[in-house]
Amino acid sequence: MVTGAGGTDPREAAAQHVAQAADALVALSHEVHGDAELAFEEHRSSDRVASLLAASGFTVEHGVAGLDTAFVATAGSGPLTIGICAEYDALPGIGHACGHNVIAAAADGAGLALAPLADELGITVKVLGTPAEEGGGGKILMLDAGVFDGIHAAMMVHPAPDESLTLPCLAVEHLTVQYRGREAHASGYPELGINAADALTVAQVGIGLLRQHLLPSHRVHGIVTHGGDAPNIVPGSTSGAWYVRASTLAELEELSPRVRACFEAGALATGCDVEVELAGPRYSEFLPDALLLDAYAQEARAVGRVFGERHASELLSGSTDMANVSLLMPTIHPMLGIEADGAVNHQPGFTAAAVRASADRAVLDGALAMARTTIAIALDATRRDALLTAARA
Repeated sequence: MVTGAGGTDPREAAAQHVAQAADALVALSHEVHGDAELAFEEHRSSDRVASLLAASGFTVEHGVAGLDTAFVATAGSGPLTIGICAEYDALPGIGHACGHNVIAAAADGAGLALAPLADELGITVKVLGTPAEEGGGGKILMLDAGVFDGIHAAMMVHPAPDESLTLPCLAVEHLTVQYRGREAHASGYPELGINAADALTVAQVGIGLLRQHLLPSHRVHGIVTHGGDAPNIVPGSTSGAWYVRASTLAELEELSPRVRACFEAGALATGCDVEVELAGPRYSEFLPDALLLDAYAQEARAVGRVFGERHASELLSGSTDMANVSLLMPTIHPMLGIEADGAVNHQPGFTAAAVRASADRAVLDGALAMARTTIAIALDATRRDALLTAARA
């Protein structure tokens, strides 16, 4: 039997390691939260997350996949490799309203809990620092660059208003839209202008009408990022950022042309030119692994997490680049409920909640639940062989 220091059960040893690192993990969560950095710009956050691991004996490779703020930290040398994903990018304007500070600290905590046990368990632990989840698709870029190659299973935890084993997840594409018309004096010579703001208005009306004919799971939403320069100048250039979501990538392929047609209609109606471009890689639907999920459910309950009774359709429905990982290897993305006083993800109230006591508890519980899940897999010959066999298939 694998034991920790003093012959303790590995789960007990993992709990001791998390407890010993608790102050550092909570401090890390608060530091990342208080220094919110946006996608691909998370230099200080990435360094903080990686430094705690390096100080504990992990070998850290920075700048993987050509991304300055991505890293891989490795401990152990066993044949079964488990990847634990850390996110640390914030949202524009409202900071860590999705609680990525909790995700980062919990990932570090799981790594610190497992590293001293890794060789005895026959595992390799990789904590992956994955930038730009909020639209940039850092994990997808890392997948494409081979950073996830050799990993047999991947996991992470994510704070939310409710505890849940899975995230109801939609495929998404991120679009940028640019209209170009012609400026003119809006009062003296309006007939000489070609109004790019009108083009964007036509497109928005078209999308609003299109929504009547979409499936309940479809989402189309966006913002105007530039609407003009002055009221007395006919806008010669406008732009927007839009998300198009569907249940699967296949559905997204069918929905996307219908949305793009609305943008083209704006150009046709006004005489503007239009460019519609992908702002990053498409995020896929999520396929959670039943074997990992069953193990996590048991271990999270043992830690004291309580899963609610709400139907999945009532829970947070979002998109994540962790979904693309799930199409290629066994993956889970459970949600950790925190007390948010009625606030939900991407609200300022959730930003505040992400550093309260329940969020700090979620850091430690999430770390231990992931560590125990890994231990459960490593000690169960059937589960372990299933992961190793799937990797060879």
